[in-house]
Amino acid sequence: MTITKKTVANKLAAYLGHELTLGELVKWAEHAMQDGTFKGKDAKLLATVIGRLGAADVRSLSLAWEDFEQILKQLGYSARIDIVAA
Repeated sequence: MTITKKTVANKLAAYLGHELTLGELVKWAEHAMQDGTFKGKDAKLLATVIGRLGAADVRSLSLAWEDFEQILKQLGYSARIDIVAA
């Protein structure tokens, strides 16, 4: 599978939107590192970001909101929060 910046941004959006658990995000990242293809000028960035996501379930390497903002910025995206009544 070819991994793009959009692929990673979509996975992050799914996690942040509670459509994926942290475990599922980590598992996807681990598989992407093993089986994914990173092509072109973004290959190094994608490998770094996905490697980071693959270790996010380790307590000392967990991700804070600021980490997600930074990762999304590196990918050319930004996050927006909507607060709504429950």
